[in-house]
Amino acid sequence: MDFTFLETLREDWKPVSKPAAVGWSIFYVLFIYHALRAHGGFLLIDHVNLVVHEGGHLLFGWLGSTLGLWGGTLLELIVPFALAVYFVFQRHTTGAVFASFYFFENFLYIGTYMADARSQGLPLVTVGDAEQGGHDWFNIFSSLGLLSYDRTIGGVTRWVGWLGMLATVGWLLYRWRRSMGVNSVSKT
Repeated sequence: MDFTFLETLREDWKPVSKPAAVGWSIFYVLFIYHALRAHGGFLLIDHVNLVVHEGGHLLFGWLGSTLGLWGGTLLELIVPFALAVYFVFQRHTTGAVFASFYFFENFLYIGTYMADARSQGLPLVTVGDAEQGGHDWFNIFSSLGLLSYDRTIGGVTRWVGWLGMLATVGWLLYRWRRSMGVNSVSKT
């Protein structure tokens, strides 16, 4: 197999300008503030996630009922992960951070849905027969014998999302500081 495409990963990252670092940092701070004020509810971006989620059921449903059931969550994670991988190979810092932030934001949405498995208080949307569908995470946790842990698993999933989002913002600021060091050295 030819793995020469991996050589790209040895290249330097594109520098982050001060306006980009400040602008994106403001965006992320405002988004995190918005997410904190939602108190575990759904965010504006989650309406986009819902479309991706339902598309995942349709896409993976062709591969069997188990993958169809998991497909919504899988596609919610695959889409931003694939974008992050693309930007990593392009060595594009702000794109990689945005896609990674979006990847981890999905954990908030997924964790909220997981924690609702027993109570089933969230409104459900389905793309097929509503009688056959039901609550994904009720069905998943029931089949795995984990239904009584729905809130715990959902809470841990949300924390992974929060930590991941904060880490990606931290990495953006780290890359910006590195860019500043490179720029100041090259100017002398």
